[in-house]
Amino acid sequence: MFNQRSLNGSAGRRKWRYAIAAGAVTAALALTSCSAGGAPEESDTGELSGDLVFWSSFTQGPRAEYMEKMADKFTAEHPKVNISIETFSWGEFETKWTTGLASGQVPDISTALPNQVVEMINVDALEPVDDIIDDIGRDRFSAAALKEGQKDGKSYSVPVYSHAQVMWYRKDLLAAKGLDVPTTWDEFKDAAIALNDPPTTYGASVPFGTNDLMGTRYLNFYVQSAGGSLIDDKGRADLTSKAAIDGINYWVDLYKATSPEGSINYNVLDQATLFYQGKTAFDFNSGFHISGVASASPDLLDDIAAAPLPRLKSGDPVYGGETSNIPLVVWGNSDNKRAAKVFVESLYNDADYIEFIHSVPGGMLPALSDIADDPAYQDNDILKQFADSVSVIEDVIPLGSAIGMESGPTVQSGIITSQAVIEHMFQDIILNGTPVKDAAKSAQDKLNQLFVASGVSFK
Repeated sequence: MFNQRSLNGSAGRRKWRYAIAAGAVTAALALTSCSAGGAPEESDTGELSGDLVFWSSFTQGPRAEYMEKMADKFTAEHPKVNISIETFSWGEFETKWTTGLASGQVPDISTALPNQVVEMINVDALEPVDDIIDDIGRDRFSAAALKEGQKDGKSYSVPVYSHAQVMWYRKDLLAAKGLDVPTTWDEFKDAAIALNDPPTTYGASVPFGTNDLMGTRYLNFYVQSAGGSLIDDKGRADLTSKAAIDGINYWVDLYKATSPEGSINYNVLDQATLFYQGKTAFDFNSGFHISGVASASPDLLDDIAAAPLPRLKSGDPVYGGETSNIPLVVWGNSDNKRAAKVFVESLYNDADYIEFIHSVPGGMLPALSDIADDPAYQDNDILKQFADSVSVIEDVIPLGSAIGMESGPTVQSGIITSQAVIEHMFQDIILNGTPVKDAAKSAQDKLNQLFVASGVSFK
């Protein structure tokens, strides 16, 4: 009853304008989804039946295998249900859902990023899932994680795991130079320059690829450390504040000082792979770096550790920077909503859920608060080995949010992370020599135009 189809291809990005897309998407909502093949939701006996399509961005072996196992388990219990899992990278999914919704080709269930969920809600693409959340136990989820998928008192996403961006570093390289772990941006730059020894080791890689959000992510780190945001309190893009201009200059300077030349086109995987292979002294990412290093360079596993993101001044408090509460969603066009919801809920059975979280220990932290204290969850060698680093991540998760959601879910957060405007800005500065303030103002204006085209009204 279960089959999996893996769709490969280069990571695409949505480049169509939001005003056009909104009209196409709205029209598509009247179409019948092809995802369930028109099968009835229940048989004459009340038994679940029909086809379910699940678009999953859990592409790594252990996570993908877990979803296959859970699909097999579910169809064994509900033999009249067929589950088809199609896997896409996060970048591929961005293109897949937007083009799919415009044509009516959407799944019954999918993974999503928080910023994408806001966009999906904005075009009425999702089914409310408060019934799933209540069945699992609403108080088991953090209010902040649930809020990212809520509108008008309804929930449209179910958090499945959490993680946060932190600073990863090589303990052995710092020790060899007699350097302390950096706590400020100035200390970070000095340490990265001191450890820069290309092509063997780069102090830090600074990625600006336009097929990902890395330039936006890095600028957000700096602006957050200064107490600012890339979206102001009126809902407009803010790339010309002192914090933003200082941050742009900081990352351009560090790119020139310590980064491999090709990093101007790096996406998240290109960037992470350097650290996995031991070619960078520092990197910013989540606990997924543990499994990445374990797979690529297991001999370096004892030499990596995580610390909070650098601050502007040594006395500044630790801040969140960026927290991701990754959810599952049920699509509004599904013909089998009840079966889809029952399957999603089945993924949260305690023993099965702990197995899922353990598929990437330290990378995925429980979205269910009580699981974090469960001895079965805590009994994991990687979690024990990296207890200090995992603790750093756990501490900053409640301090952060998805980029652009510091004041709650906004459509702007999806646009600023998906349209590569900031990444193009960095490339314009570096490749064309455009003055920083001019490039920042141009990017800010472009983002605000996109916000308005998507229907945003500034406060």
